[in-house]
Amino acid sequence: MGMHGSGWFSLLRDEPERARAVTPALLRRVLAYARPYWGHIAALLGAILLTTVLGLLTPLILRDLIDHTLPAGDTGRLNLLALALVCIPLVDGGIRVAQRKFNATIGEGVIYDLRVSLYTHLQRMSLAFFTNTRVGELMSRLNNDVVDAQRAISSTIVDIVTNLIQTAATLVVMLSLEWRLTLVSVLVLPLFIFAARRLGARLRGVARQAMEYNAQMNAMMNETLNIGGVLLVKLFGRAGVEIARFRERAAAVRDIGVRRAVLGSQFFVIIGLVGAVGTALVYWLGGHLVLRGVFTVGTIVAFTAYLGQLYAALQGLTNAPVAFATSMVSFERVFEVLDLPLDIVESPNAVVLDGVRGALTFEDVTFEYGVDEHLLLSDVPRYGQMDAVSAALSGAAPAPQRPHDGSAPTSQAREKALEHVSFHIEPGQLVALVGPSGAGKTTMTYLIPRLYDPTEGRILLDGHDLRMVSLESLARQIGMVTQETHLFHDTIRTNLLYARLDATQDELEAACRTANIHDFIMDLPDGYDTVVGERGYRLSGGEKQRIAIARVILKDPRILVLDEATSHLDSQSEALIQEALKTVMAGRTSIVIAHRLSTILAADLILVLDRGQIVEQGKHSELLARGGLYARLYKTQFKREQPATL
Repeated sequence: MGMHGSGWFSLLRDEPERARAVTPALLRRVLAYARPYWGHIAALLGAILLTTVLGLLTPLILRDLIDHTLPAGDTGRLNLLALALVCIPLVDGGIRVAQRKFNATIGEGVIYDLRVSLYTHLQRMSLAFFTNTRVGELMSRLNNDVVDAQRAISSTIVDIVTNLIQTAATLVVMLSLEWRLTLVSVLVLPLFIFAARRLGARLRGVARQAMEYNAQMNAMMNETLNIGGVLLVKLFGRAGVEIARFRERAAAVRDIGVRRAVLGSQFFVIIGLVGAVGTALVYWLGGHLVLRGVFTVGTIVAFTAYLGQLYAALQGLTNAPVAFATSMVSFERVFEVLDLPLDIVESPNAVVLDGVRGALTFEDVTFEYGVDEHLLLSDVPRYGQMDAVSAALSGAAPAPQRPHDGSAPTSQAREKALEHVSFHIEPGQLVALVGPSGAGKTTMTYLIPRLYDPTEGRILLDGHDLRMVSLESLARQIGMVTQETHLFHDTIRTNLLYARLDATQDELEAACRTANIHDFIMDLPDGYDTVVGERGYRLSGGEKQRIAIARVILKDPRILVLDEATSHLDSQSEALIQEALKTVMAGRTSIVIAHRLSTILAADLILVLDRGQIVEQGKHSELLARGGLYARLYKTQFKREQPATL
């Protein structure tokens, strides 16, 4: 219940756009991702240097052709120069192919490294993070932002180095040809810088906004196009509403894309005009100098060819800060995920559990679903949703008071999901959790495999604080069938093997027979190789739960947690499952959220929860004799059932 409190709705609030500068620390961190590819980068720079040198040869050939070869009528030299004009682009093309290979290797390698780093970190995040983060936003970080970020290394930085080399080399040749024209050509450089600073900051802001709009649109698509979202939309007839919402988000992406394109176009138009002014000045001054006989026509032709290369390189250098800053925005968004602190942290001296007996103790455990904003991603605005109701659902309303007659309150809403919970379970005992919906039963089961850590108090397994136990060994000891069964869009075999990757076919079938699902699987056209569909939606609820039970049986854990594990089964299947679970739970510590009389009758200990507290505990007959909450729940929920043996 507390998961839907103020922390969740704080994600809906708009956050002012961050405009962080490109700092040396950020730059060093970005370059660290290029470190594994220094060899490819060196080869790439060598290729760039070769193509730059080849590019400088063509104007010199044209100059020789105009000033010497044609006036002298030297046909042999003419043939050689013509052959050179063909060979240069051939060699240049071959080098550029190799250059592209090096560049792609760097770019795709960086994408791979970033994605693996992100995915690895996300796998270590707690359940709380995922309950407060939209999957579409994570997909945007893993896809769009990673691809945009790698351009900083594979494209932008390479372009900067390329343009620096071309600028330096071209200026050296231009100065050797005619120093006066070279000075005139660089007079327009301040105009390049002014244009870059003027529009660069605006382009970066628009780029960040475009990324946020794309993430917002992706998040909505992910929410409404998965099987659960589609089913909800269809059942409530909200297709028109969702289409309208999607139009709004897609329109924002469209409009910011147009704005970004226009700003970029303005930038290049201004840069082009600046270059045109420089070219005009060179032609004007060069023309006068040619008329005076200061230098030849071939020189001005070669010079103007170099001028085009120089301005192209200067334009690239002018645009580089904008492109680099835009890539930095994506790196910032990627690093934001990588920098999220882990709230479920494994101790450096973690104990690896082996040979667990299964003694479980809760010592004064209190838990609250409060959300630490530092553990979440920056906000993606969700315009038009819940703005008016967020305050009403923020948890500010007073908690309902318990009626004076001691009966259960009408609402379980409260600030703390669990409060001062203490109990002890001996190895091999069966414990039934009973209480009204929302009393905290599921929350308690989530604390056992350490999906969450207690806000206060501690949980002990065989005397070890769970915070001091390695997460992997803890997961091996606990088997859990959750309230909502999740199956991957894969075969039944693959879903079962998730419990134990090295399980044999005989072991799979034995587990499925115990869970009463083997015969059903064998009746399917593809048997164990049947694909279950998105989240297992091709199977009924009972079939999914029996597969989930078979999966836990295959895992063979020391502690078994069943959260409403048989709630979707028909009477016949449930009877068989109950008999199977009796075998499975034998000798294991078992915690079951009980909804059947057979479960509570067989329990060694019944814990009765109400509003996050254990209000009663004991055996069935003892609790019934007290006439408290358990007795009332028994009369309303369990009494009508025929007792059965678990």
